[in-house]
Amino acid sequence: MDTKYLEIIKAPVITEKSAAIGQKGQYAFLVDPKANKTEIKQAIEKLFHVKVEEIRTLNVKTKKRRVGRYAGLTNRSKKAIVTLAEGQTIELN
Repeated sequence: MDTKYLEIIKAPVITEKSAAIGQKGQYAFLVDPKANKTEIKQAIEKLFHVKVEEIRTLNVKTKKRRVGRYAGLTNRSKKAIVTLAEGQTIELN
């Protein structure tokens, strides 16, 4: 695997909502905030050997967090919703 693609795709999003869209052939991934749709598509196709039909991206808002007297924000992140071609799946363990 190419490390360039592993830097773009951080992790799959495993939630109840992502499981529900998985039934429609869609998968959610946390991706590098600087990555564009073309880079995300290439990374998914190379890492999982599937055909990507569509990609929707959204920037996840930061949240205020506090630890004792120190206040700050969570890290910035980006989420990608990937739609695969008919009959293709990704096995997420």
